[in-house]
Amino acid sequence: MYVGKEESSYWREWLRENGSRLLLFARQQTRRPEDAEDVLQEALVKLARKVEEGSFVGGQKAWMPFLYTQIRREAIDLGRRNDRRKRREDIVVEDSALQNGPDEDWFECAGYDDERRLLLEAALKGLPGKFSEVILMKIWGGQTFAEIGDILEISMNTVASRYRYGIDALKKKLSGARFRGDL
Repeated sequence: MYVGKEESSYWREWLRENGSRLLLFARQQTRRPEDAEDVLQEALVKLARKVEEGSFVGGQKAWMPFLYTQIRREAIDLGRRNDRRKRREDIVVEDSALQNGPDEDWFECAGYDDERRLLLEAALKGLPGKFSEVILMKIWGGQTFAEIGDILEISMNTVASRYRYGIDALKKKLSGARFRGDL
């Protein structure tokens, strides 16, 4: 989408003026702060596309009502997707626990010595699920951030930030651990 200098400047100014109140509304509509940013971005992208296509009716004065409505819709859709994903994950976890037992070793075949494997496994299990799932899919699953985003139905930026925060938390957990070699 090509936006001229004048249009780009206007969008930046408009976002600077209205972005914080839209983000506040998005935070109120979503379950988690990181979801609010994604929801707001999706709503803004839809507005920009409609404006660019010339299909937006009402002019610039109608942008705010459209965005409030769109943020609400995006938040509802995201909540439904997350609920469906959670139900699917719970079923998989239940099935996995029944088949493998609750104390299954995560890295049996990864080539780690027992001490390192146990430390890493405990640290990963101690992370919030949203971080550990991204780390596992990225490092051990060989998935890209885009692929993980598609799988989890979240934006690639959210995947990248969860990965970064998860790795930082993992480093903190493991910093006190003493074992041979480096991870």
